Amino acid sequence: MGMTERQLFQKHIAQTSDAPLGLEITKAEGIYMYDVHGNSYIDLISGIAVSNVGHRNPKVLEAIKQQLDQYMHLMVYGEYIQSPQVQLAQALIQSTKSSKLNQVYFTNSGTEAVEGAMKLAKRFTGRRAFISCKNAYHGASQGALSLAGDENFKNSFRPLLPDVRFIRHGNFDDLQYITKDVAAIFIEIVGGEAGVQQAHKNYFQALRKKCDETACLLIIDEIQTGFGRTGTFWAYEAMGIFPDILLSAKGMGGGMPIGAFIASEEIMKTLSFQPVLGHITTFGGHPVSCAASLATLKFIQENQLLDQIPEKSALFKSLLKHPLIIELRGIGFMFALEMKDFKTVKSVIDLCIKRGLITDWFLFCDNALRIAPPLTISVEEIKKACSILLQAMNDIQNLNN
Repeated sequence: MGMTERQLFQKHIAQTSDAPLGLEITKAEGIYMYDVHGNSYIDLISGIAVSNVGHRNPKVLEAIKQQLDQYMHLMVYGEYIQSPQVQLAQALIQSTKSSKLNQVYFTNSGTEAVEGAMKLAKRFTGRRAFISCKNAYHGASQGALSLAGDENFKNSFRPLLPDVRFIRHGNFDDLQYITKDVAAIFIEIVGGEAGVQQAHKNYFQALRKKCDETACLLIIDEIQTGFGRTGTFWAYEAMGIFPDILLSAKGMGGGMPIGAFIASEEIMKTLSFQPVLGHITTFGGHPVSCAASLATLKFIQENQLLDQIPEKSALFKSLLKHPLIIELRGIGFMFALEMKDFKTVKSVIDLCIKRGLITDWFLFCDNALRIAPPLTISVEEIKKACSILLQAMNDIQNLNN
């Protein structure tokens, strides 16, 4: 008798923890996933801010199927004129509402977008230093990992890039560290893996001014927040600023792998000489992923999903009140429910999974519960999800009393 898929998973799939969730999913649709036993699960984290328009969105599937009938991979990035890339690039540029953000470089992931932006910033400025925020996460490859604002997460992989400095997200005093030797600052409008940490609009305007004064590039990482997650298409829109380089991935693909960094022609053209082909990718801008991304973007815009978020976000906040919740931080469909410790959070997560709801914690804030549902979630589905969450919290509280 051969091994089961679970046994093969444990034997042949490289593990990154000693306790993977191990759910064996056979189908997904909308906000739901279904396992091999027929159990349903509400995906309240959208595969970590990926399935913004729901699992297997019909419009995304239609776009994928149409592109499959045309062509898939043709040539390394940037050599052939491929309609899905061109159309998506144009739509993305229009979505930024900035005349300067007018060229797109497509990648396979958010991490690769970060890596490309790091190279681009060094090439354009001629500088080598970077600034990131404490408790920030920008990816797992060695360049991106150098920007991680948690020492425990990266100590085992040193040496990493030198001259990366760290400031406190939202702290005005730390802006003094942005000096004329810094190539770029990488920052999130909302600190994702820090546990949905927000900063005031005045802070980002002061940050923009400081970057202008020092000719330091402002690189805004919207890998989690982009494509509507915070209630505007890009989170920076609410801050009254524009980035020099914009990063996107996760929710932009409708479930397909894709990322991008977006900048001005002036900045981007430096990748084309000294040396030529200054940044190369084989699969970046894959036509099927680009077709899926364009369908995702159009679905968000044409169905006015962003207009529905304020009311639905307020519903989450009104329902999620419980003694175990010390603080609820949130904007749009991006929430952190802070509890006293990781043990409490993990107990709630495990119980929710048993009852058909998927949630998670944060990489650098493990005493908070993550909520980031698909933008398509309905009012009734929100009520159902919150009911499961609250009942789980009740049961955990009763066990501890």
